[in-house]
Amino acid sequence: STTFERAEDGSYPSGYIYSRSNNPNRNSLENVLAKLENGAAAAAFSAGNAAGMTVFQSLEPGSHLICPDDMYHGLRNQLKQVFGKILEFDFIDLGDLDLVEKTIKPNTKLIWIETPSNPLLKITDIEAIVTLAKKVSVKTVCDNTFATPILQKPLDLGVDLVMHATTKYLGGHSDVLGGALIAREANEWWLKLKQIQEMGGAIPSPFDCYLTVRGIKTLPYRMKGHVENANQIAAFLEDHPQVERVFYPGLASHPQYKIARKQMLAGGGMLSFLIKGDAAKARAVVNKVKIFTQATSLGGVESLIEHRASVEGPDTKTPQNLIRVSVGLENAEDLIEDLANALKENSY
Repeated sequence: STTFERAEDGSYPSGYIYSRSNNPNRNSLENVLAKLENGAAAAAFSAGNAAGMTVFQSLEPGSHLICPDDMYHGLRNQLKQVFGKILEFDFIDLGDLDLVEKTIKPNTKLIWIETPSNPLLKITDIEAIVTLAKKVSVKTVCDNTFATPILQKPLDLGVDLVMHATTKYLGGHSDVLGGALIAREANEWWLKLKQIQEMGGAIPSPFDCYLTVRGIKTLPYRMKGHVENANQIAAFLEDHPQVERVFYPGLASHPQYKIARKQMLAGGGMLSFLIKGDAAKARAVVNKVKIFTQATSLGGVESLIEHRASVEGPDTKTPQNLIRVSVGLENAEDLIEDLANALKENSY
């Protein structure tokens, strides 16, 4: 329902007034999201981008943000195209802690963490960034979409706010859009975020909330399968002669492997790899697979593959020979055979 009946005295016995403000299904989703992340409160949105935009809208004009140099292109473009004349921002390597400290300005209000990052699977040391931020009273937000609260809990590491595109692993079936913010404390900033959620109206429908809660019920078991398959595929790709490099936090060869081991339970279900060749060869591989679906998005039960740079636009920093993979829950041997056939040199 979009509206709720009032009593004779004008009160609302159900506790709900109008569905944009709140409704039973959204309340159920926000409750489970807060508990998953060990947070004080949660807010559900119509998309991950809506959740991110709410954070940006909550900042005073002229505020400075520090963001990762390979920040998810949807939010990066949102900052540049929508908030370019309202906010200041720098995109830097958050793995360089000296650079992070030097980039902090008097008007810096927020450091945006994305770990693992999309699509280079960089790992940011969450506790180290939080320590730097707290010294100068700067807020921290962590996009936890890739790891999920099953594998990583940023709020426990001191982050102020966690963001999710619930469309991905939380929903888990590629059939419902959504986003979320979860706060470590229900403080004054949180009340402002909730106000923007309610007044802006970028909220999921009650049925979308139901679908996301349904997906969350199997999240731990799905993540177990995603991780098991991703480990096998990453190992296969790392040994393949046509592959230049594999980006997967679960591999000992990953540059931030020790940090990943410290703050994650496992490497997750996402990986990227560089083909030996150019963009044309990368496109040839993704066009050759039979079991993987060539599509954007991630986190569903089905395996997806794509030439990432062509999605991100002309200002992308993603290598042209990079292929991103969302490892699904199909038989791992079938997925490896599919990739092996697509990677055969004579198949380009």
